[in-house]
Amino acid sequence: MYHHDSKRILDLILTITAITILLPVLLLLALLVRVKTGPPIFFRQQCPGLNGKPFILLKFRTMTQVRDSNEKLLSDGERLTSFSRFLRNSSLDELPELIKVMKGEMSLVGPRPLLMQYLARYTLEQARRHDVKPGITGWAQINGRNNVTWEEKFKMDVWYIDNQSLCLDLKIIFLTI
Repeated sequence: MYHHDSKRILDLILTITAITILLPVLLLLALLVRVKTGPPIFFRQQCPGLNGKPFILLKFRTMTQVRDSNEKLLSDGERLTSFSRFLRNSSLDELPELIKVMKGEMSLVGPRPLLMQYLARYTLEQARRHDVKPGITGWAQINGRNNVTWEEKFKMDVWYIDNQSLCLDLKIIFLTI
């Protein structure tokens, strides 16, 4: 396993480079989100981070705030636009997570953050996914993403934790791109 300082340096180098290159894309996406889904531009959600400590996940918002005649939000499916589906399918909605990598709350590579309410449901082995910072991408994402069971994802997360290395992180980043 490589040292967390080396991982942090890799995160910073790649994230600063990515933000610099992607800044025009980020600004354009922010404008399009504002126009196509309305304010706010960002979706914020509390998730468990390193050691289960809560942090706020940041994504581009993909759902409109359309409500029915009783002021109740419409269903998720009804609030997704074609632009929103494009953002999600391309994972461009996750680009604001680069800010969380810069802040040190996330890493480029690690188990994807889940919701706080799932913490109590983890087995001791599954809870090990919080022994590292959550990642924008991870071993489970390049090995099936949404096409594997939760149990398989958790096994892949723990496998990553036990086998993490600079080479593995670079492989995961390359295969994600």
